[in-house]
Formats: sequence, structure tokens, C-alpha cells
Amino acid sequence: MAATGAVLALAVAACGGGSGSSTPSSSGGAADGGANATGEFNAALTGVVNPSDKKGGILKFANGGDWDSLDPGDTYYGYSWNFIRLYGRSLLMFKSAVGKEGNQLTPDLAEDLGTPSDDAKTWTYKLKKGIKFEDGTPVTSKDVKYAVERSFDKEVFPDGYTYFNDFLDWPKGYKGAYKSKDVNTDSAIETPDDYTIVFHLKQPLSNFDYFAQLPATIPVPKDKDTGAKYKEHIISTGPYKFEKNEIGKGFTLVRNDQWDPATDPNRKALPDGYEVSTNVNADDIDNRIIAGDLDVDVAGIGIQSAALGRVLSDPAMKANSDNPTSTRLWYTSINGNVAPLDNIDCRKAVQYATDKVALQTAWGGEFSGGQIATSLLPPAIPGHEDFNLYPPGADNKGDLAKAKEALTACGQPNGFETNISYRAERPKEKQAAEALQQSLGRVGIKLTLKPFPQADYFALYAGKPGYAKENKIGLAMNGWQSDWPDGFGFLQQIVDSRVIRETGGSSNISVRDPEVDKLVDQAMKETDTNARNAIWTQIDKKVMEDSFILPNVWTKTLLVRSKNATNIFVNDAYGMYDYLGMGVK
Repeated sequence: MAATGAVLALAVAACGGGSGSSTPSSSGGAADGGANATGEFNAALTGVVNPSDKKGGILKFANGGDWDSLDPGDTYYGYSWNFIRLYGRSLLMFKSAVGKEGNQLTPDLAEDLGTPSDDAKTWTYKLKKGIKFEDGTPVTSKDVKYAVERSFDKEVFPDGYTYFNDFLDWPKGYKGAYKSKDVNTDSAIETPDDYTIVFHLKQPLSNFDYFAQLPATIPVPKDKDTGAKYKEHIISTGPYKFEKNEIGKGFTLVRNDQWDPATDPNRKALPDGYEVSTNVNADDIDNRIIAGDLDVDVAGIGIQSAALGRVLSDPAMKANSDNPTSTRLWYTSINGNVAPLDNIDCRKAVQYATDKVALQTAWGGEFSGGQIATSLLPPAIPGHEDFNLYPPGADNKGDLAKAKEALTACGQPNGFETNISYRAERPKEKQAAEALQQSLGRVGIKLTLKPFPQADYFALYAGKPGYAKENKIGLAMNGWQSDWPDGFGFLQQIVDSRVIRETGGSSNISVRDPEVDKLVDQAMKETDTNARNAIWTQIDKKVMEDSFILPNVWTKTLLVRSKNATNIFVNDAYGMYDYLGMGVK
């Protein structure tokens, strides 16, 4: 990034604690609070349902689509970060704990949280001894360094984030472990011995511990790395390893006999293994969980509309469900690279013409869809402020007169045509796209629906600028959950234009405003918490003024518990059930 000399301080106290106060759980798995919770509605929000230390059995998971990647250097779905802890150990991790305690960081590969120096431009971590890969090879700091270096290459790994690319002090012209394999990278990462790793930043960053929990710090053995094919067989450091992996169909995990629980107080590793099916019909997943034939919808975004009424109308079913809120926004990206949406008034017409009630209904209603959103930052994120730049009428169904005024102002008085993309395996995204198609059609804006596969949605389609422009994807269904609970963790990767990659995989696919970029830099330089949060508010307002994002809902989901699982609880870091703590009855 362009910012220099910046300091980004922690701002998570209002969201359940920051890294400075966290300590490892002595028992692993869920925290003790509420451990006797039983089958009541929302019981898993504050306690552990069906607590047990029993080992054995197989948990069955299903995914309505496919992973972006199982590779720790190339994954950016929240459910993947939740699940990856079963087979990969990063330097730090979010606690496997109930509710807000799950927002706390705790050591994983590392002995402790990071030690900052040089005004927080340098961060040092000491690795635990005795941690091994699944083949028995000891894990060293060089394996962590290599993992971060390889993740730099966004052509090979298009789906990953850009935090390490942007903030570490890489040598000029560095292109990653493959293209710059003979380049000395000690200016960015040093490994003075096998159990010490030192990160050097271009600017002070007081929340670097959040970077240390990212999956890219999961070690990768250089001699076993197969580049883009590494996702076919990840070399495990966690309690489970891959037995079989059929890309597009599913995979199985079995126990890793080289995992030493003495080095890992965070994981109980109760099941004997996991069976995971991919590309399973979303409604079938709901039906199978309700019937007890399946344990978890791994995507963690809640049941579909077809099962919603059935669960809510049956007291027994409702008692076996949970309705968590999360720091997630469902939204529609408005692509200013696609004419006529390169005109701000055409973008504003989309805002005014939208029937927000229909959108909310499409996402599952207030109960399992969420609260109608009028801006980006969810209410739980510091910097959130209630404002609405595009009031959709008294009934929230759109202000058609204002929409038509905007269309006239942008030279399209009779409306225009464009395409809207969504992830094919997600019925709610399709329903939301259809709701927009109907509401915008009232003022002559004609939308053609374009479904694309979940796994490559950002890498090849909506998140690839050239493809989106050439194929006139003017609107794209999208969703975002905070990487960690502060303004930076929510906004930076979706509003900073410098994260947009022409090669694809962009998390920001519509916001291109140099003024927003400058405000991001200002927020990072601001050491006062209140002043910094005020800048995140300003950024939120500027993006809405630009009309590059159409907020849909701040989410709530309805999750149905497995009839076969133990230790079921919602972890606030992910806004879904904690996959690491679960066992089998």
C-alpha cells in the first residue's frame, strides 16, 4: 500500500476482547461457561449444547458448492477458516470458545502472542518445539516463512487476501516463492533459528497478531509443495490429515498420528474423522440435517427458505436451532467499470429503485436474513453509524420518483440493461438477484441473471475485472464478514482499490476511489481509537456517496444443530458453529 509510517491500534474491546487479554484454553475445545446448556432455542449462542469429551465417530459435513481452495495460502471464505483448523495450525488462532470469547486470539504454533519492537514495525514469534508434519518431519520457522512467501503469488493463488503482500517489507520487485525463488527475503521475514520467526513491516502495525492467525501462516514444507496442485493433498500439521480428496466431489479426514496433543491445548480432536461432500444441493443439505443423516452445512450461512417455515413452525425443531447475528453484510457490488454504471447517477438510480423489503425477504426475512442495511459497517463493528443516503420510501420498497430523476440525470431516462451475477449453488443469492431484477425493472433497468460457481466466483468471474467488464456484469451479489472485529478488519479488503487484482480473486470488486484509499491510510496512521473509528465511519459514508455498493442486510442466520454431534456452540469469530470443538455422540 501507499501508506507509510502508519500505526493501526486495536479497537475490539466492544466486540469481546482483543489479543492482548487472551490466554490459551487449558482444556481445549469450548470454554466452560454454560457447559450444561441443553436443547433450547439459541442455547448454542451462550453455552455448549450436548457437552461431552467422548472420542470416536465420524462427523458428516456438506457444502452446497466447492471450496475456493483447501490450500491455506489460497482461501478466503469464513467457513474455510473455521474448518482449516482441523488440519492446519497457524501461528495464532481464534479461541475455540463460545460467543464473544471466540473473538480472542490464542497461541497455536507460537508459544505466545507476538512481541513487537521498532515501534511495532517488527514482530517476533517463538515456535513451540515438538510440532510435526504428518510425515513426521519437524515443523520449523522456515516452513512458516515459506508458506507466507508462496501465498504472495496471486496468479497461482488468486483467492487469497493481500495483507502480507501489502504490509511486509518485501524486496523491490518480489513476486513470490516461485517467480522469485532465489531472492533474499530477510527484509520481510527472518528466521534466525528453527524456532524463531521475525516479520518486518513497511509501517508500524499494532494489530499484527491478527495477521499471525491468517491461514497463510500454516506451515508448508517446501519439498512437498506442488504449487496450484497442493490443494489436492495438504501436508497436515493439525490433528487430522487428508485420506482422500476428490476435487469437486468431496474428501475425508482421518487422524494424524504425528499430531501431539501436548503441544496443542486448543484442540480436543474428538471425532475419528470427517466425511465432507461438496456440490450438494442446498435444500437437500437442510433436509438431511433435519433428518439426522448429515451433521453440518459447512458454509454456515443458515438454512434456505424452503426449510425455514418448517423449522420455525415446529417447536421441537426450533428448539434445536440457533439464530446468531454476525459481522457479515450481504450486499450487491455496483461495478463502475461497466457502462452506464460508470455514471454515478445511474448507480444512484439502482439504490433508489431497490425494494429493500423484497431483498430482505429473499435473504430469509428479518429472522434468518437480517436487518435491512443502509450502509456497510454492521452494528457490532466500531465505527458503525446509523445513516441512510438513499431512503427507499416510507415503506422501504423504493423511491421510484427519485430513481427516475437519477436515470434522467445519467442520460438513461428509459432505463438500461446490465447483467447481475450470483453464486449458482446459493439459492438465497439467486432469490436476492431475482428480487433486484423485479424491483429495478419498475424503472426500466433490465437485469439478466448470470450464475457462476462458488469456487471460482471471485477468481474467474465477478472478481476478475476484465471478465466482469467484457461480460457486462454491472451488478454482483456479494457478502462479507469481518476478518477480525474492527473497522480495518471489515472494510479494508472490500473498499481499498489497491487490493483489486487484474488477474482475478479480488475481494473488492467495485470500489475505486482514491479518496477512499487516502482515508484508509489516515485511519491506519491514527492512534486514537475514537478518532480512528470516526474515519472508518467517514469511509463508510464516502463509499455510499459513490454508490459503489448496494447494502442488502446485516445478517442473521438460522442454524440447525446436528442430532449426532456433541459440543455444539456458536463462535463469534466466525458467526457459525465452531467446527473444531465438535464431537460425536
